[in-house]
Amino acid sequence: MPAPAIKDKYTKSQILNEIAENTDLSRRDVSNVLEELTVLIERHLKKRGCGEFTIPGLLKIVTKKKPAQKAKKNVPNPFRPGELMDVAAKPASVQVKVRPLKKLKDFVS
Repeated sequence: MPAPAIKDKYTKSQILNEIAENTDLSRRDVSNVLEELTVLIERHLKKRGCGEFTIPGLLKIVTKKKPAQKAKKNVPNPFRPGELMDVAAKPASVQVKVRPLKKLKDFVS
């Protein structure tokens, strides 16, 4: 029988307590596991890391490098046809995307 749906959003403490109750781990152990998972994700995504982390079946976290954009002058304004505008330069950045995998999508349907 599947577990019942939870009506209200859990706080961090409620999440730790729920996992501790449903496993043979103490609340401190669960907290340490989540802390280590955070560190592991950070090591994968940081500057010289591989840029990708997967929690099997649930989600995939991917980084994408966006190159710098030069400033542009006299570009047509998409909101006011006929007018021209200047577009400011944008520095290079890194985008983080979290993608759901099949198991997570199946939870919703």
